[in-house]
Amino acid sequence: MKVTIVGATGAVGREFLKVLENRNFPVTSLTLLASEKSEGKKLQFKGEQVPVTRLSANSFGGSEIAFFSAGSQISREFAPSAVSAGAIVIDNSSAFRLEPDVPLVVPEVNPETLKNHKGIIANPNCATILLVVAVAPIHRRAGIRQIIVATYQAVSGTGYRAIEELRRQVSAIERSEPVVREVYPHQIAFNLFPHVDDFLESGYTKEEIKMTNETRKILTDESIKISATCVRVPVYRAHSEAVHLSLGKRITADEARQILKTAPGVKLLDSPDENIYPTPLTASGTYFTCVGRIREDIALENGLALWVVGDQLLKGAALNAVQVAELLIK
Repeated sequence: MKVTIVGATGAVGREFLKVLENRNFPVTSLTLLASEKSEGKKLQFKGEQVPVTRLSANSFGGSEIAFFSAGSQISREFAPSAVSAGAIVIDNSSAFRLEPDVPLVVPEVNPETLKNHKGIIANPNCATILLVVAVAPIHRRAGIRQIIVATYQAVSGTGYRAIEELRRQVSAIERSEPVVREVYPHQIAFNLFPHVDDFLESGYTKEEIKMTNETRKILTDESIKISATCVRVPVYRAHSEAVHLSLGKRITADEARQILKTAPGVKLLDSPDENIYPTPLTASGTYFTCVGRIREDIALENGLALWVVGDQLLKGAALNAVQVAELLIK
């Protein structure tokens, strides 16, 4: 396949290169695109240095698959050009996710929606992907009526500048130097705050509403009641989620473990007596959505509580998109 990556020098763009190489994706030619300031840089792919060129509307000639990871504005401006040039766009931004004629795809959950694509396929929000991989098998068995979720999101979800800000702040505090804030509204080192994306008039953030709307679309059930609180935490990589479900019928914690033990894309880590449960460190760099701390929720009707952790740069972004492309090839 002739592959193009838009936003190749960003955190997710670099992960695309690693995932394509590690999964032996059939790349016959590779075009790396980014902004003018990145033009001329070289990134490694399969032992070769591939130059980065400046993104333009004419960048997609001959491309068959175009991965977009440069933000909604770039996707809206350039994805139509890629489609017109003959490429299938797999977009990691929020630009097209809720468009009725654009499939919003998590391969383990709703691969059948791919057949309806019209040139653009949307990758869900990273926190949404991790959530639905974990809860979709339970939804099929018992029907989810309500989801209450609190996310604990790593700084890499914001990009390289946020990763560097956390590193600089930790170093400054260790040296008793002033802490400088550039990316976040508050110090992130040794701190956390309930602020991921912009606030809306409702008091929720865009990230929280994304989780609500996207989860309903992926599970094809608008009746599910969902309330999310998204928190930024001083972790470099991998998002965590405390998930509470109210189900249409009761299933026990053991039944939920058996469901998730064989669920695609899920790694069950659930032995609290041995201190075995998912953490960002154990999930970082892995392709699985890790689930543990499974228990019957004592506050919700037919309730289950789960702890979910996954690498948002991989399953939450680049890996999911490459899996979509693999399905397209099949």
